[in-house]
Amino acid sequence: MKIAMWSGPRNLSTAMMYSFGARTDCAVIDEPFYAAYLARTGIDHPMRGEVLAAQEQDPDQVARYLSGPHPGARPYWYQKHMTQHMVEGIPRDWMREVCNVFLIRHPARVIASYAAKRENPVLDDIGFRQQVELFEEVKSWGGTPVVVDSHDIRANPAATLEKLCDKIGVPWSPHMLSWPRGGHKADGVWAAHWYGAVWQSTGFAEPEGPLPDVPEDLQPLLAAAMPYYEQMTADCI
Repeated sequence: MKIAMWSGPRNLSTAMMYSFGARTDCAVIDEPFYAAYLARTGIDHPMRGEVLAAQEQDPDQVARYLSGPHPGARPYWYQKHMTQHMVEGIPRDWMREVCNVFLIRHPARVIASYAAKRENPVLDDIGFRQQVELFEEVKSWGGTPVVVDSHDIRANPAATLEKLCDKIGVPWSPHMLSWPRGGHKADGVWAAHWYGAVWQSTGFAEPEGPLPDVPEDLQPLLAAAMPYYEQMTADCI
């Protein structure tokens, strides 16, 4: 089974990749369309040159790889994807053959975390609009996408991940609750900029506290993102 996990940035997505990567029966891949997205949009991201040099830039080749044999012939293949990477020209037909899961997080938390790493984010940077678009597209194909909130994972990792596994038809494994400190061999080259906190972790962080204060200049972004998040919460497990 191929599991495509769709989120925007700063959504607990790396910790989730580490969680599935801790299973002995699961291969993982980290944001395979990142270089293709940068090449097509020309957008300036931290470590842009390194990402373009390290990854395949042809999205059709990436899609063929994702549709192919699982690395190491493992039964499960967890594919960590960013919704904002799926711009025009990035193929989507391959998504029909995978189990599509959508990982969501409150926009206030995403914006506060993202803005600390990259200044002046806009709506298309944080993936909420694209997440709903992809969710609706999967449903239009007759699929039944699964939605899980990172807040629930951090509040009760074992119960939420067991529920997620049941929903997608994967046997639950307690190995998913911890991983070695220092990152994963599948980390993208960009990990040095974005993954500092999760590199220090050995499991999911404690439950989240109150929502962070979003600066006044980012309040319009929060207002724009909230309807998309609220739409996704209606289908949360």
